[in-house]
Amino acid sequence: ERVLFTFNVRDFAVLHKDYLKNSVEHSGIIVSDQIEIGAIVKRLLRLIDQVKANQMRNRIEFLSNWK
Repeated sequence: ERVLFTFNVRDFAVLHKDYLKNSVEHSGIIVSDQIEIGAIVKRLLRLIDQVKANQMRNRIEFLSNWK
């Protein structure tokens, strides 16, 4: 019941796609390139402020979209 945060964009994007294809649910995935920690924190805070936990269910978010 936790959203997963990872720098492993490639593998988790594939995993998310496979989950959807096979009707497997997950609590959400946030993926990011490895950038400086300050930028990561700012983007995560923007995401958390605008997206509720229940909206993350079965969803993948790319942190690069939250600049």
